[in-house]
Amino acid sequence: MQNVLLEWEDDRIMAKPKVFVTKKLPSEVLDYLAGHCELDVWEEKAPPTKEQLMERVADAEGLLTSAYRIDEELLDRAPKLKVVSNFSVGYNNFDLAAMKRRGVIGTNTPDVLNETVADLTFSLILGAARRVAELDRYVRQGLWKRGDDENLYGIDVHHATLGIIGMGRIGEAVARRGKFGFSMDVVYYNRSRKPEAERELGAEYVPMDELLKRSDFVVVLVPLTPETVKLIGRDQFALMKPTAIFINVSRGQTVDEEALVEALEQGRIRGAGLDVFAREPIGADHPLLKFPNVVALPHIGSATAKTRLDMAMLAARNLVSALQGQVPPNIVPELRP
Repeated sequence: MQNVLLEWEDDRIMAKPKVFVTKKLPSEVLDYLAGHCELDVWEEKAPPTKEQLMERVADAEGLLTSAYRIDEELLDRAPKLKVVSNFSVGYNNFDLAAMKRRGVIGTNTPDVLNETVADLTFSLILGAARRVAELDRYVRQGLWKRGDDENLYGIDVHHATLGIIGMGRIGEAVARRGKFGFSMDVVYYNRSRKPEAERELGAEYVPMDELLKRSDFVVVLVPLTPETVKLIGRDQFALMKPTAIFINVSRGQTVDEEALVEALEQGRIRGAGLDVFAREPIGADHPLLKFPNVVALPHIGSATAKTRLDMAMLAARNLVSALQGQVPPNIVPELRP
């Protein structure tokens, strides 16, 4: 009888916490998770529906995901849940108040994607300024002819003024590219001043209205919060130069898309480069796609194989750390004990 009890105690000690992963991850990440958790991975290409998600987390202690709303309804269905690890830097899918009430930890994956997103941001700046996508279509459609000249003109990026709204680490990486790669004047607006960025990058802190008036390229890099929903709207577009290009690589909801459509229709700005939209994915009938001077990408800011692997591994380590009773290195600030 004593041996049976000891075996039962050993099994209880060795039991791994159950974890649900909402998408297939690289094999090395899954191997790492399997070494610490009882792993349940969604294998289908189409993501789980909300109801399917709730069924799979019913007895889970950990959840690794990237987009699903973590709210009262889900938490009611997942009474054992201890940690939600977001496979992204953003965490606007977290109902922070509900998670805090229930003691559920939330984590994200900052920093590992900074340089990759900054690369993508600059590709939008260059692509929109030099009309890369538009003129690629022009050539493919057989429209290029001898005598083409001013109708192919773009605008210079070098020595232009780069305005960054949201000078976090990605913003600083974009500013470095602009300052040292293209000799741009960098102005920025942020909730708080960044003295180090001012010293190291020569960035100038200005009120947002002044930034909008002065910038040749306006780049939005703010997190999505109640304060930043439709941060850029009609009043903001009205302040921009008619030659300005608007770039958004943050979240689509930070921009009033109807106002952006109006600004483009009325020629209040020269063009736009967008990696994000208010509702994703968008269809071919989206009103912003009718403009040849809009470069539109499918939310690929961090989409390189190396960066996505690094993000996945960081998300996995955050999750395991929390399940082992530690404070994970990337717990979101609002849920920090």
